[in-house]
Order: sequence, then C-alpha cells, then structure tokens
Amino acid sequence: MPRRSPVISYRQTDILVPARGRTRQDASVEECGFEGPIDVVTFPMPDGLVFDWHTHDEHQLAWAASGVLTIRSADLAWVLPPTRAMWIPAGVRHETLSERSAVMRSAYVKTDACPSLWTVCTPVVATRLLTELVAFLEQPDLAVSVRTHAMAMLFDVLEPASATSIDVRMPAEERARKVADALSRAPGDDRTLSEWGSEVGASSRTLARAFLADTGLTFGRWRSLLRLHTAIGALAEGQAVTNVAALVGYESTSAFVSAFRRATGVTPGSYFSATD
Repeated sequence: MPRRSPVISYRQTDILVPARGRTRQDASVEECGFEGPIDVVTFPMPDGLVFDWHTHDEHQLAWAASGVLTIRSADLAWVLPPTRAMWIPAGVRHETLSERSAVMRSAYVKTDACPSLWTVCTPVVATRLLTELVAFLEQPDLAVSVRTHAMAMLFDVLEPASATSIDVRMPAEERARKVADALSRAPGDDRTLSEWGSEVGASSRTLARAFLADTGLTFGRWRSLLRLHTAIGALAEGQAVTNVAALVGYESTSAFVSAFRRATGVTPGSYFSATD
C-alpha cells in the first residue's frame, strides 16, 4: 500500500514517549535505561505515521490500545484492531504503521527471560486479561517479584489468533503504479484494464504484464487482495459491513460476505471478535 508521511527510522531518529518521559532509539531496551526482563512503552501514532523497517534485540508484543495498526514482515502484512496483538520475535525485520490516529502499546521482552514461543510474527488474541497485564507492567515501580509474576501470567495467556495476512505489493512500472495508486484511493472502482489503459496511456496487455511481473499476481487477483486489505482495515475501525461492502465495490452485502468468507474462512462480522 502507498506509504504516507511522516516516516520515522529507528536508525536515524529518537522516538519521544511522553508517557514515560524518555526516548527509545534503535529498538534497544538497554539504551532506554531499563534493566529488567520486560519493558512496556506507549507510542502515540498520528495519522499516517510509519516506524520504518527495523529489528529489535528483544521480542516485542505490539498492541493497538486505540485505533488500528498495520505490521509488515518481509513477506506478509497484518491489520490489527484492539482485539489483536502481534508477537514479533527478536531479530525479525518489520515495519509498523497507522493509516489513521492510533496508540500502540508495546511490551519488549529480553530473550533470556522468555519461554520458547514463536519464531515468526504471530497474531494473538488481545483478551481483556492480556491488555490489563500489559498496562500493569508499564508501571515503573513494581517490585521485582510482582513484575516477574505478572510477566509469567502474560506468557500464559498468549493465544494465537486467526488473522489473514495480506501483502498488497505495488507495481514499479510507472503506468501500472498510477492505476494501483488510483485503486488504493478508490478500491471500488471496477474499470477494466482496457479502460485504465486509456487513462494512463498503455495497452491492457502492457498493464497486465507489468502487474504480473512486479507483484507476482494477475491484475484481477491483485485488485481482489487490495479490496480485502481495505475491507479488513475498515472493519477494524468499526465500520458497518454494509458500508464496507459498498466501499470496496460489491453490489450487495451478501456477495461481499461470501467473498470475504472464501478468503478468510469467517464472516466479516466475526473476523475481529475477541475471546476473553
């Protein structure tokens, strides 16, 4: 998906965390002055903020306390509302962004203090107990024994969640990119490649080749993934299923529900449901 500014690089910029009154740079807990096994930091994220590609020396549990986050690894991308969190293992390169205003609360766990969990980015259910434990562990003055107990409980309640990963790669070829950018702004646009070709000055065959070469997908499959990505983001924001269906170009809600179920295995209404 097209990236919106501002972009923050961990390699170039300190990120100020007002709630804690300190900075976090290069994703290192030690550089923040934290000496315990776990640290929780809250990041206010204005519209379009991107934490550019980076890695952590610690494991990270990232959660949207409000709003919606998108987290990308090298091959996949996930849209996460407050009912989902993401376990990001130490050393895994990723980026985090917010299409709209959000608040990210992240727990950073030293690898020698953590049981063996997952070696790849893994969505987990953000139950009420899990989110309360994360908030509790953000307190800086907890006794060591209390912090250790709460951290152990946190690991115990981590439960993998079903979440469709989607990576909508953008074509590099200039005219195909113009089509992709236009559809990103209006995913419900159902013009054919021939119609798009007339607008951007290319034949439908040229555009089809460009999409396949640059994204690995046919134009039709690429547009379907784009619509699914947009739909999941809109659902995560709490938009009604009927409105989302119209937004991404379906003539009826039932057709959208059927297409969504084929892609994800569940209905739009239950996709982001949390279990406590």
